[in-house]
Amino acid sequence: MISDQNISALIGADVYSTDGSKIGTVGQIYVDPDTGRPNWATVKTGFFGTSESFVPLDQASDADGSLRVPYSKDEVKDAPRIDTDSELSDAEEDELYRHYDGAFAATDSDTTTGGAATGVGSATEGHDTSGPTTDDAMTRSEEQLHVGTERVQTGRARLRKYVVTEHETVTVPVTREEVRLEREPITEGNVDNALDGPDLSEEEHEVVLTEERPVVEKETVPVERVRLGTETVEETRTVDADMRREEIELDGDATRGTGRE
Repeated sequence: MISDQNISALIGADVYSTDGSKIGTVGQIYVDPDTGRPNWATVKTGFFGTSESFVPLDQASDADGSLRVPYSKDEVKDAPRIDTDSELSDAEEDELYRHYDGAFAATDSDTTTGGAATGVGSATEGHDTSGPTTDDAMTRSEEQLHVGTERVQTGRARLRKYVVTEHETVTVPVTREEVRLEREPITEGNVDNALDGPDLSEEEHEVVLTEERPVVEKETVPVERVRLGTETVEETRTVDADMRREEIELDGDATRGTGRE
């Protein structure tokens, strides 16, 4: 029997048949408005869960986070097609009951076979004026808060590389040649060169001047590698929730007997 305490945990859980074959995944849980107990579940089957069928939960069980039902995959897939976006009508429930061969009535028939009641001892049967017939005890329930965490996407960060142009000035030493007149007196060492040639003539001498000029070459070289990393920062957050619980009190007279006849 599936309790109302683990409904949310079953949403999206895998559904298995009695032979261990996977039928599909739980899509929705339907709750009886009178008792508050889950009585139907929808099972997503087919490729990508495109088909959704109803299955009763009266004989289902929760095993290690998965739902197990006493029906085969074909029985669930062949269940009557009913709109899952609205509440089940009485006619639709009757149609589902017929398909699953009276699954809800099977439990009552098993407990009364041969006229013998199943169970231990002889409990006095009582009547709950606000619900179905029960035994002589009343069950008190309360809500419990189970808080967990889930990881969600909060943003994106990316690396972007772009080109920046900067003006750079570099001082480079250069040399150049300039013309200057050099005069030397006539000596015994250069008199022969001085007298070599006509006495009077017109001549020209040419000197080639040179200079150094800066030459600029640019080279692209790698300088560093940059990557994105993440770090986990732990913080605490307060979760507030309204919790409900049942209280049981005595209503009416509870006069003890005097023991006198």
